[in-house]
Amino acid sequence: MKTTNEKNKRIIGNIVGEYFDFTFFSCNFVPVKLSIIIPVYRVEATLDRCLHSVVSQNFRDFELILVDDGSPDNCPQMCEEWALRDKRIKVIHKENGGLSDARNAGLDLARGEFVTFVDSDDFLTPETYEQTMPLAGRADIVEYPFFWHYGAKDQRVCHLDNCTYDDAADYWLRGNAYEHTYACNKLFRRTLFENVRFPVGKVFEDVWTLPQLLRKVQRVVTCDKGLYYYCDNRQGITAQAGGKELAMLLEAHQQILATWCDDRYYMHVLNIQLDVSRLTGTAPVLPKRRVNPLKRGLTATQSIKAILLRSFGIKGLCKINKKMHRS
Repeated sequence: MKTTNEKNKRIIGNIVGEYFDFTFFSCNFVPVKLSIIIPVYRVEATLDRCLHSVVSQNFRDFELILVDDGSPDNCPQMCEEWALRDKRIKVIHKENGGLSDARNAGLDLARGEFVTFVDSDDFLTPETYEQTMPLAGRADIVEYPFFWHYGAKDQRVCHLDNCTYDDAADYWLRGNAYEHTYACNKLFRRTLFENVRFPVGKVFEDVWTLPQLLRKVQRVVTCDKGLYYYCDNRQGITAQAGGKELAMLLEAHQQILATWCDDRYYMHVLNIQLDVSRLTGTAPVLPKRRVNPLKRGLTATQSIKAILLRSFGIKGLCKINKKMHRS
């Protein structure tokens, strides 16, 4: 004869078993150290290479979230096949919304202490997360080296020094973070993304997002270990960017200039302004800054532009730039 407690346990067990999937619960609520989010769209030729480089990482404590962004090819099926092969893989199928929207969908599901992003036409060396994750214990963001435009004539490895930044402005300016705002070669403490998401409908989404995250950090660490292969894609949005897209990039940087700015960063943004004015014919919106042409760290070209800026102002410099590109 069953006791009252045994009957109650059986009844509760039936109720819970009817309404809850214990397999789903155990797979989705066990903590992991790292969530890896990969948006997938029209990448049949490169998806297997990308995913193999991730699942083969020496570091094992991660979940891999594949976000099928309404891909019209065989990618959705490829994602499901990979999920059957590795229990760490989860697949989201959604209507096409662009890169930012896909990343945001992955963030909504992510449960790792840290989160990172991989583009599905890129890949990593197998020791990357094994070498970089130990640094995450003493930082909110960890950045590691990347192979820029891998496969192109101008390919090069962007090396980073082993540095610790306890001030976000120092990282942005002295660390030249504005030159490599990419989300894919960084590990982020996931709580940084509370109330922060990638901007849907805008290109150069990383430039919009990284400064928002930096305003919440206590420490950023850069290292010389690991390597992310940022593969050349001449058909990609960034490579095909025109005046409209560069205007979005300029807008993103303008929001930062009001808080963090020095002569080198200003000259970096000035180049974007020159391209926007040349391609769109619009008047410059970048505020004028008196830049010292002899400032240490400026390139020869930047020093010449600084002299012209002093002499002719931004409008005059934009006109000179436009004429030079016509000739």
